[in-house]
Amino acid sequence: MSLGGEMAIERKRGKRKLSMTVKPAFSLIALIAADLFSLLVAGLLALFLKHAFDWRLEFRDYLSLLPVVFIFLLAYASWGLYPGVGLAPAEELRRIVLSTTLTYLVLGSATFLFKEGGTYSRGVFTLAWFFSVVLVPLNRAILRQLFASRHWWGVPVIILGAGETGKSIVRTLKKQPGLGLKPVAILDDDLDKHGYISNVPILGSIDEAPALARELGIRYAIVAMPGVPRERLLGIVESYARAFSRIILIPDLFGFSSLWVAALDLGGLLGLEVRQNLLLPIPRALKRTIDISVSLFGGALISPLLLLIALLIKLDSPGPILYGHTRIGQGGRRFKAWKFRSMVKDADKVLEVYLEHHPELRDEWKASQKLRVDPRVTRVGRWLRKLSLDELPQLWNVLKGEMSLVGPRPIVREELARYGERGVLYLKVKPGMTGFWQVSGRSDTSYAERVEMDAYYVRNWSIWLDLYILARTVWVVLFGHGAF
Repeated sequence: MSLGGEMAIERKRGKRKLSMTVKPAFSLIALIAADLFSLLVAGLLALFLKHAFDWRLEFRDYLSLLPVVFIFLLAYASWGLYPGVGLAPAEELRRIVLSTTLTYLVLGSATFLFKEGGTYSRGVFTLAWFFSVVLVPLNRAILRQLFASRHWWGVPVIILGAGETGKSIVRTLKKQPGLGLKPVAILDDDLDKHGYISNVPILGSIDEAPALARELGIRYAIVAMPGVPRERLLGIVESYARAFSRIILIPDLFGFSSLWVAALDLGGLLGLEVRQNLLLPIPRALKRTIDISVSLFGGALISPLLLLIALLIKLDSPGPILYGHTRIGQGGRRFKAWKFRSMVKDADKVLEVYLEHHPELRDEWKASQKLRVDPRVTRVGRWLRKLSLDELPQLWNVLKGEMSLVGPRPIVREELARYGERGVLYLKVKPGMTGFWQVSGRSDTSYAERVEMDAYYVRNWSIWLDLYILARTVWVVLFGHGAF
């Protein structure tokens, strides 16, 4: 059979499979339903909580506000939250919080202008806003956790380019189904690349993209050909604009900040503004304010738990309650990071004896500095580590300004050599009690992957990314995923 015949068969197979799998309308409806549910629950919670303190509140006065929820949906759509694909979690959180807040401000102003302020409680509006900015992103996250890996979730996308960049794009989208971009076909001019990448078929040449888009009803394309000459790239983008409503161009800028880059028109020339959030005084001051307030309030709130953990450690094994280890922080300054003791006394000797009896585990220890079955860890320590409760004393390090609530993981000076060129990035910020690594697999990831995650955090740092990581940390800690 000729190559053209094989491509035709593959395309027919792809079309039949696609018609049975990716359903963009399904995920859109699911997101809208989740947002409606979140907004209604937020309003009800605000009413019931207010009524608990003010029994004179009349629920029927608020029934006329039910249609207002559709104003929020319009606001979300205008902020690009529908169909909700291709958005990084921190960026989605930013858009949800800002659009929700602005909508509540507009509604509050409207009630004042129409002299309805005496009818509706400001307390109800404030509580409804708070519950909305919590529940909308939370329920969206739960929805993706449940359905993002299903075959019908998201929108289909064609990848233009089967080189290393194209392969990386396909693998990333497959690994992160929550982004909602489902690669269903790949096109490349090199016929020797005919086959599959991560089960996604390479169907033909780049020139077939418009016909394939019309045939399969695909509106998204990702151009993954950074090495192509400028004229060829411009021709592809301009000529395919009619076939695809959304074209995502992957530039040859690996290692740059990816979250907070803004496009600029410089007299007809395209410019990319890379904002160095680490150098801006207001975001840094806000981060420090959050560190201090959360540490003080959170520390006071969990003080009974801290006392209970201290008692359990003392009863479980001999030795001190706290363990301090020297780490390097911002600017290379040394500090002692505190933890609840989770190991037996003379842990280094115990480890060396254990590795002598189990030499096959030395490679595992050298690769990640961790063991899945660690003989040094006590019974109480095993649970403390699984729930990350052993790190709670680091709230003191946060208060002292040696650490932050969110940041790269604390390392010893010897580990800095393993960071290579990334070491300069690491030393720009304070290490954190939690970080991007901890919410992205924790000990299930390799050391090299952890280094890349720390570098990603520093390059893309913002308050929104911190808030996302803090929220994600709660989920990871509750389910203990990837910890040992």
